[in-house]
Order: sequence, then structure tokens, then C-alpha cells
Amino acid sequence: MKFMGSKARYAKEILPIILKDRVPNQWYVEPFVGGGNIIDKAIGPRIGGDVNQYIIAMFKAVQSGWIPPDSISELEYNDIKTRPKQYSQYLVGFVAIGCSYSGKWWGGYARGNTSDGRPRNYCLESKNNLLAQCNGLIDIDFRHSSYDQLFIPSNSIIYCDPPYRGTTGYKIKFNHDTFWSWCDDKISEGHKIFVSEYIAPPHWKCVWSKEVFNSLTKNTGSKRGIEKLFTR
Repeated sequence: MKFMGSKARYAKEILPIILKDRVPNQWYVEPFVGGGNIIDKAIGPRIGGDVNQYIIAMFKAVQSGWIPPDSISELEYNDIKTRPKQYSQYLVGFVAIGCSYSGKWWGGYARGNTSDGRPRNYCLESKNNLLAQCNGLIDIDFRHSSYDQLFIPSNSIIYCDPPYRGTTGYKIKFNHDTFWSWCDDKISEGHKIFVSEYIAPPHWKCVWSKEVFNSLTKNTGSKRGIEKLFTR
């Protein structure tokens, strides 16, 4: 499922770098699993964590056979946003992302036209994208947890796609300095860590980069940046 900042378009480029030295039965862990667009392609034992309980509920529901709706009206969208406790957590998670502009959490009801002028059904597109991921999601251990409380087996490969420094639009305020200290601690514990960001502390090295255009909002258009993958 494609979120704001989704790495789906880079998976074929960065995943071989992340998994290059992976050994049999080594755990692959994502503490910021988001739309699951990297972890769904990393076969083997995997843990996907996220602080957003609605997203984790959505993935667990799909694992159990839940089929998302074909359509959500703007009226339904606004009601789910206003009264989330009246709906299942997995539906809230799906609608908040799948029916929102650019996959931004409650970023405004998505609307628009196809190249031939027909109205787009963003809900159906998101449903199809999510169901297309199913085979890659089925055996992932999804956990609702903050990154620093997530259970991580020893000697894991950890891939982090945290909120980027200097960006906005995330539900929870994020302390970047604390995050990078946590990464250093995990390396000291014997894990291998890769981090997607624009910038990193000086002792981290960039092992991949690419110029990209990221959508912001329906009013602000797109922003150019250099996506980078860091490790130590």
C-alpha cells in the first residue's frame, strides 16, 4: 500500500543492498513498516513494527482474509475521520491512507481524473495495491510498537524509514537525535542497520542515493530531494 514517502519505487534498488550479506534464518526488521512496500519483498523471517495501531490492524486484518471496500464516499471518509472509534481499526487505517491525497494520513479526500478524463477511484486502486501485496505479507510478524520498544531478535538486519528531518505532516512529533542514538546502540548490540533519510550524522555513510520528486499536498505540488540510504 502506498503511503506518503512510500519506498515502493526504490525497492528493487535498495533491498539488494540491505540484504546483500543476510545469512539463512536471519531476521529482517522494519520498525517503521508504513505501507510495507519493502518488507513484503524481503522473504524469510520478518518483523514489521509501527507506532500507528490502525496500520498494524489493517495488515493483520488482510493476513486474516479481510477484503477492503471498493469505494468510500467523501461523506463516509469524513465520518470515519471524525468518529474513528465507531469503526474497526483496520478500516480506519485503510481509509486514512488509501483514500487520502498522496497517501498522507488524513491528507484530504483523494479525487482526480485518469489520463482520458474519467474519475479515478482511489479507494479501489488502494484496495488492489494492498491485495497485490498479500503473498508478501502473509507470514510477517506485525507489531504495534514504537521503534525503541519493538522486540528485535539478536543479530538482525534492521531497515528504518523514519520521518525525515525537516519534513512535516506526521502525526507524532519525532526526535531525530534520539533516533540516531538508538541506531548507534543497536549497532553496538550486533545488529546491522540501514536508514533512509536525506541527511545523517557524519559517522554514517551513504551507500545509495537518487534524486526524486515527492508529493506534498494537493495545494503545494511536489518537492525535489535526494533520497539516500545510510549505514555504518
